[in-house]
Amino acid sequence: MTKIKLQKSIREITKKIVREVKPEKVILFGSHAWGRPKPDSDLDIFVIKKSNEPRRKRQLKLRRLLLDFDMPADILSYTPEEVKRRLELRDFFIINIIKKGKVLYER
Repeated sequence: MTKIKLQKSIREITKKIVREVKPEKVILFGSHAWGRPKPDSDLDIFVIKKSNEPRRKRQLKLRRLLLDFDMPADILSYTPEEVKRRLELRDFFIINIIKKGKVLYER
């Protein structure tokens, strides 16, 4: 996939997530955000949204939104409270996403 087509796909995916889910924040992380993607790299997307639903249900809903796109994606969904808790526990994975990820949308 060309860089231009990839950027267009990322914009379209972000728009769909924002329109359908109304998140607080959408962050691109992983190889595409760090600038080192390989031909078979998927998109890694981190969505922060207020919700009372279990994380598994939220992530399933988000994955269904991406079925129309010809781009493999791994999508994670956390509430602001879950992010705060993970940061307090010094979760390196979450810290890395928050500090180094590319913010695609923020309310």
